[in-house]
Amino acid sequence: MAVRSKRKSSSWQVLNRASQRVTAQRALLLELLHRSSGHVDADELHRLARDRYPRISLSTVYRNLQLFKKLGLIEEHHFAEEHHHYEVKSATEHQHLLCLNCGKIVEFACPLSQQFKEEIGKRYSFDISGVELRMTGLCLDCRKKRKLEKE
Repeated sequence: MAVRSKRKSSSWQVLNRASQRVTAQRALLLELLHRSSGHVDADELHRLARDRYPRISLSTVYRNLQLFKKLGLIEEHHFAEEHHHYEVKSATEHQHLLCLNCGKIVEFACPLSQQFKEEIGKRYSFDISGVELRMTGLCLDCRKKRKLEKE
């Protein structure tokens, strides 16, 4: 509970420093993003927000997601061509596995990414600020379903 409160306070400080008000809608969206157990899209976030704040519009959700992204509070991922997912910016770098059948997303730590950043950065005199690695394939459940369909 204390960690969630600390993150909420930190997010509010970022908004205040950027001269952005902490409105009830922004507070709710940040809370929902912090509570989410993974990656949410704007539609899902809107649905969750409407349960508690029925008058919130989808455009308000999109506008605030872009603000949060600009302020470095969240990350936007493009797992599918026209479909964006959002997650609270993590203190530690992680990568993603994406199931091509059901869309399941699994986060994993890749210790080699730090080594890649350093080596590639030195080789090309480039200051690398982040690494995005996405591996695609089929999750165990989808592989089992395919196997059953073939039998």
